[in-house]
This record gives sequence, structure tokens and C-alpha cells, in this order.
Amino acid sequence: MKYKIIIFTSLISISLPVLAQQADMSLIPYRMGNLWGYANPEKKLIISPAYEAADLFYEGYACVKKADKYGYINKAGKLVISNQYYSAKHFQFGYIDNPASHKSDTVLFAGASLRKDGYEICINTSGDRMTKCPAIREDILPDQVSDNITGKVYGNVKANGDLYDKIMDDYKLGNEGDDNYYIAVKNDLYGVFNNKFEIVVPFVYRMITKLHIGNDNYLVVEKNGLHGILDARGSEYIPVSNQSVQYLSRINNGKEYFIVIRDNTGTVMDTKLAHIFTGAYSKIEYDKMGGFYLTGLNGMMGYYFLNPGVSVAAKFRSIESIPGGNYIMVTTDSGKKGYINKVGAEFFVE
Repeated sequence: MKYKIIIFTSLISISLPVLAQQADMSLIPYRMGNLWGYANPEKKLIISPAYEAADLFYEGYACVKKADKYGYINKAGKLVISNQYYSAKHFQFGYIDNPASHKSDTVLFAGASLRKDGYEICINTSGDRMTKCPAIREDILPDQVSDNITGKVYGNVKANGDLYDKIMDDYKLGNEGDDNYYIAVKNDLYGVFNNKFEIVVPFVYRMITKLHIGNDNYLVVEKNGLHGILDARGSEYIPVSNQSVQYLSRINNGKEYFIVIRDNTGTVMDTKLAHIFTGAYSKIEYDKMGGFYLTGLNGMMGYYFLNPGVSVAAKFRSIESIPGGNYIMVTTDSGKKGYINKVGAEFFVE
């Protein structure tokens, strides 16, 4: 449920700094059977399992559930706000207008509900209800979007007979000369010819789009429902025999990768086509936290941590990565939650 937030003025949202809210991973929720406690990163129990549910620590407080209601503990395991809420969220920073100083004060608050219908109030770290909810600010970067519309006019390129119907895009061979290459359509099929009207890529593809990697151009192609990548001269770079091919441009480690799915096998490769990992996956999705979500052939989920290069087996109902890139939260086949770190250690015992 979303917080019922009061946004004050545009002046506040512009002038105040963003206070990043990340979980404190020095204590990890640890489940033994149906009860939760907390362990340190080495899996040593620090707070004994005694709770029906346990959240991550934020700003020194964690939300825990006991007797079907939620309260808050500190890192010593002491209950500092009693279990009285039907639902509760973690503590975060917000901004309260201060009429005396004509500025805004930064405060910690959490959303919680004393009612079964889920209506939320805002509480402070003493558990007192705040007179009004603080404003919060979320900075969300828009997704990068690219398209294939070039806006170029090719009226000066004269067809040699019936070579093509329409030119869609063009490119050059990097630093290897001034020859132009044209991606074109003929009878609804795509191909490539050069400025000497020589066919470089035959008109047999359902789609061709240009892909720029480093200083070189490549061609993403589709034929008979299969996908691959050609180099700028039309030679196969990744064979046109895959259910899907996805290029990842400079992810958060600064590197570039391909995700390739073929014959119920999923592979991630670098641009030199060296395999990073391969497995029986029907789907692989990049996770901006620093890894890949893996879907096994039976629909179960796994995960690959790029750093240090560790795979978590695809045996979970769902997986959610934790900001920071060092942990994931999984739902086991029994429907229970648990945490796993980037070297594959499980912070739960069924």
C-alpha cells in the first residue's frame, strides 16, 4: 500500500538533497522453519528466531511480526515500538515544514496501520503518531529509449533497376573507408547493399536493425522466427539460429554483454563471444543491481551474481534482488521467504 504523503511545495522538492534509503545489511533476516531472527553476514545468529516475519533494518530499526501484529526492534533485538499494527513499513527519511525557521526539518518516519482496513498513519521512532506525514522525494531516472527512425532522406541514392523498394538506414565500416552501406527493403524483406549497388546482405530477412558496438557497426537480423547478429559486411557474428538475442550496452560494471536463448539453453556472452555462464534457461533478464534473473525450463527462478560470478540454482518460485547487489530474497517451493548472499549462502533452514 502506498503512503498517504503530503507533498508541500515545489521549492522543497527542488532545494532539498536526496537522502538515499538503503537497508543496513550488517544484520540479515534469518529464518528457521517458520520463525525469523537475524544473523550477521557470516551466518552467526545475533537475534534468536522468535518472529513470524522480519524485515530488513533501516536506520537502526526493523519491522517484525508477532501474534499477527507488527512492531519494531532495534539492532540489539529490543522491542522499541510494540506489536500493535496490522501492517507496517520500514523507517525512511522525510521532510517536515518548520514554520519557525521557514525551512524543512529532516525526520525519520514509517507508515503503519492501526486498522484492519489498512489505513496508514505516520509514526516517529518512538511510535508516536505524527500530526502529518512528511514529504518524500523519489528521483527516478527514465528508461533509455532508442528507435530506428533516422529522419534521413535517400533521394540521392538511385536504385540500379529494381534493387530495393525503400532504404531504412545506413552505416559505414568504422574507420575503414568512406563507403556507405544501406539497409533496405525489397518485397517486404530486408537486405543490405553498398554505394556500388552490390548486395552485401541478401534480401531474405524479416528484419534488420543497426547495432553500434565500440567503433564498429553490426546488424541484428531475424529470419524464419530466429535471431542472430551479422558484422557490417554480412558475415555471421552470432549465428541466426536463436530464439532471442539481446545486447546489453555498458551495464553497471561498464561492460557489454549478449543474452542468447537457443534450444532451451540460455547463455550470457561478452562482445568477444566468451561465455560468462550457460544453463538450461528459457529466459534470462539483466538486473540493474548487478546480476541476472534466470528462469528454468520448469518456470522456477534462479539468479547469477556477476560479482563474484556465482549462480543460484533455478529452484525458487520468485526472486527479488536487494539494493547493493550482495543479496537476493527468494520464495522457496514451500512458499516461504528467505535470503541468499552473493556467494550462495542461504540464510534460512526449512
